Parts: sequence; C-alpha cells; structure tokens
Amino acid sequence: MPIKVRRTPKRNSSDDPEEFRATLAEHLDELRTRIMRSLMAVVGGWVVGWYVEPLVYEHLSNLVESSFRKSLSAETEFKEVFLNATDAFMLKLKLSFMIGLILALPVVTLQFWGFVKPGLKQAEQKPLKIVAPISVFLFLLGSFFCWLILPAAFQWFVSFVQDFPGAALHQQVGTMVFFVLKMLLAFGVGFQLPLVVFVLGKLGIIGPDTLIQYWRQATVGIFFASAILTPSQDIFSMMMMAVPLTLLFMLSVVAVRVTSREPHPPELDDLD
Repeated sequence: MPIKVRRTPKRNSSDDPEEFRATLAEHLDELRTRIMRSLMAVVGGWVVGWYVEPLVYEHLSNLVESSFRKSLSAETEFKEVFLNATDAFMLKLKLSFMIGLILALPVVTLQFWGFVKPGLKQAEQKPLKIVAPISVFLFLLGSFFCWLILPAAFQWFVSFVQDFPGAALHQQVGTMVFFVLKMLLAFGVGFQLPLVVFVLGKLGIIGPDTLIQYWRQATVGIFFASAILTPSQDIFSMMMMAVPLTLLFMLSVVAVRVTSREPHPPELDDLD
C-alpha cells in the first residue's frame, strides 16, 4: 500500500494572512530588513545632503535674510557669526543630515507600510494600497504650506527688535536655516494626521461616530502635538501648525464617515 505524503503548501500560495502566519523569527527578519533599508536610505540621503548643502543653505539663508530686512530698519545691524572654530564643520554635518533625513522619509514611509501590509487581511489591505503615495503627497503639502508662511512668521518675530532702539541682531551662522529645515520636517510629519485618522477609520479601529463624539479631545491633542513638533515652541509657531491640522482632521473625519456608509440594502428597495 503506497504511503501518501502530505505536502505542506508554500507560504506565499495564498494572499490571506490568516491562512499562513509567519513565525516570530520571520517577522523579526522582515523587520530587520525594513530597518536596514531605511537606515541605508538615511545614510544615502546624508551623503547627498553633504554635497547639496551649500546650495540649500544659500537658498534658505537668502529667504531668512530677505524676510529679516523687511522688518528691520536700515540702522539695525544684522550679522551672523561663528562662536567656535568647530562650529562650521558641525553645522555642515547637522544640515546635511537633516537634508538627508528629509530626502529619505518617502523611502522610510514605504518600508513602514510594506512591513505592516502583510499582517492585514485582504479587505484591510485595500485602503492601504494608496497610503504610501498619499503619505508622500501630504508630507510635501505640509512642507510647502510651511514654506509659504515662514517669511511672514520671520517678519513678525523680527519686528519686535524695533521696540529696542540701538539694538543689533547677531546670531550664530545657520541657526535660522536649521530652524527652517526643522519646521519643514515638522509640518511634513504633522500633515500625516488626516491619513492616520482615515486609515484607523477604514480598518474599523476608530469609527466616525467616535471621532465626532471626541472631537474636542482630539483638537486639544492636536494643539498639544503641535507644541511638541514645532522646534521654536512658541505660541505663534504652534498655531501655524495646529490650525491647518485641525481643519485637516475635520476633513478626514468627514471622509471616513462618507466612505464608511453601508450600501443601501436591496430588500429595502423592494419594500418601496
């Protein structure tokens, strides 16, 4: 009597993650791979940032100086200085890293969603298929919005120098340029909020009714998160981020509510 050998099906033979679950070792190996790819993207972006830093610095420095000059009188001296001999090298190192981090963020985002996606059911994967490109778009939108309002913010801050006649404005080289990069990064990350709310709603973790019921608490959380994300930690910068994020949160709640509506049951049509 021949012996029948039962073959174990391949792990990739089904798209249903509930049918074949990866072992803990496979999950850790996948996580390690994703982290290594993200780190390689950051290092690669750092190298690119080292070479493009002079162009980026010149462009951002011109933006800062032109904004300052519009609010400073002709008699007010504005000058950037180095306080230590090593400051120039450290500034270039930090600026190039910040540029590299911004360049690597789309890749890091793709790696994150690539790690999360296999653990979801087929129905749960549908709303995530467009998450990565929308995430990149929202990051660019947040950075662009920040770029538009930064000149007005600089002029507002510097205008108070005029309240102290005879005062000069001296600051370390690159301080405001580094501030601009941190603000661009903070706004890009902050604008991911509506995407996070939408995904949580589509996955059924948070329902639209819950989001609407606790909108006051969510608004307070947005203002609190904005105060943490903005590098200057002043009320003006916080409002610059919190107000548009609150509006985006409301729009995302509406989007979740509209897309979560159940289709009209056919049996009700027969009763009409």
